[in-house]
Amino acid sequence: MNVAEAIEKRRSFRSLLKVEITQELIKDLAGAASLAPSCFNKQPQRFVFVYDEPYLSNLKQSLSKGNEWAYNASMIIAVLSKETDDCILGDRKYFLFDTGMSVAFLMLKAQELGYVAHPIAGYDPLKVRNVINSPQDLQIIALIIFGKHNKEIDPLLSEKQKQDELQRPPRKAFEEFACLNTYCLKD
Repeated sequence: MNVAEAIEKRRSFRSLLKVEITQELIKDLAGAASLAPSCFNKQPQRFVFVYDEPYLSNLKQSLSKGNEWAYNASMIIAVLSKETDDCILGDRKYFLFDTGMSVAFLMLKAQELGYVAHPIAGYDPLKVRNVINSPQDLQIIALIIFGKHNKEIDPLLSEKQKQDELQRPPRKAFEEFACLNTYCLKD
C-alpha cells in the first residue's frame, strides 16, 4: 500500500473485531511513529500500549458515554507528551504538533497493516493516568482505539455513527480551509 492509498483508505471506524496484539505489531507501530519529524529531533511523543487484561478492562472504564463501542478494542494506545520535552520558541510550543505528527505516522502504519486506529478525546484523564501509572507532568493528549474493522455495524452506535460507518463523513472543500499566498478565510 502506498502513502496516498493509506491516506485515502484510513477511516475512524467504530465497529471493531478483536485481534491478537503482539509485541512485533507494537514495535512496528512505534517504529513508524518514531520516524515522524519533530523540532530539533526532540521526539516528545510518549505512548503506552495497553492490551493485557486487567489493564485494558480498567482503561476502558475511563471512556466517556458514547464511546461504549470502544469496549471492542483489542488495544488502547495512550498518547502523552509534555511541553518541556520539545521546542518552545517564543510563544510557539511544539509538543502537541510534533506528537500529533507521530500519531499520524502510527495511524498510517496501522492502516497499511490492515487495522483501525481511531483517536478519541472522550475519556477521563485522571482515570487514564491512574490505570497507566503515568507521571503527573505528562499531558494525556489522546487515546487511540485499536482493532480490526468489523463490516457488521456495532448495534451500540448512534444513528449518526452508523451512517459514518457506511460512508465517510464529508470533508471541507479546499476554499473552506486553504488559501493561496495570503490569508483569505472568513472566521
